[in-house]
Amino acid sequence: MARFTHTVTVAALDRGWFEEAAGALVDLVDASREGPGGSVVLADGRAVEGLRLLKGRHLRSGARYGEVPAAPEGAGKAGTAAEAAAGPAALASSGAGDCSATPSSVVLCAWRPSHSVEVESLVVEEGMSLKLGLRLSEPRRPRAVELSLSGHQPGGGSLYRFSGRGKADLAAWWAAVDRLPGAPPAARPPVAGRAVHRLAKARLTLTPHPADDGSWRITVALSLRGRWLLRPVGTVVLFFARRPVERGLREAAESAATEWNTALAELTPLHGEALRAEIADALVNPDGPEAL
Repeated sequence: MARFTHTVTVAALDRGWFEEAAGALVDLVDASREGPGGSVVLADGRAVEGLRLLKGRHLRSGARYGEVPAAPEGAGKAGTAAEAAAGPAALASSGAGDCSATPSSVVLCAWRPSHSVEVESLVVEEGMSLKLGLRLSEPRRPRAVELSLSGHQPGGGSLYRFSGRGKADLAAWWAAVDRLPGAPPAARPPVAGRAVHRLAKARLTLTPHPADDGSWRITVALSLRGRWLLRPVGTVVLFFARRPVERGLREAAESAATEWNTALAELTPLHGEALRAEIADALVNPDGPEAL
């Protein structure tokens, strides 16, 4: 087994601000409604950019979201207008409550803002099929985020299949960063994920430590090991690949830390209606200068 670690220093995130922002986002989505042609409209009348309800009822189990499918060639404007007028409500009786994603769509499996939110997505690109699942516990004051993924290439055999799971225990994260700077680290990393392939397994963890100046020092650890009879081969491969892997982990961690610090410097001064307005602007114009 090979293990790689790198520690970065980032600005500390205030828990109160984080929960305020999460609550504002949940409230904005919860107050949204279905608009013309399946658009998702906020309470102020603006449509969420790039998001359309394709099937089912908005914010109900089985609702399917994505871009509006292009009209078949030769259908003409009349057909497109008729589809928009009918909207996804015409499809509500077909597949409502079905939590099985189709390519390039996101399915809402559960919307219970006081308990949990669950979504599932299926992406097919360049011959690979990737299925993603996300579950957020207690969305208004998030306690945990769970992620699952599986991928395969149709007809590619077991060498083209992989799966993984990850969890961020936010309650454990806050407990870890609230320790005294000189205290021992948490017994278990608050953020951990595993990926499995026929040839190898990987484990990634994030462990935070409070620093004397109030910032956070986050240790990123990556473990790799071969499986079955290929363990000796994997050991040889990792011997030659060690430096590139170390460099890749270091560069990825440093880049993420820079982006984190920049985002916090811009957003954390906002509170109340100013924060809510910023989040709403990001939903309706994600590529704009005010996007989150």
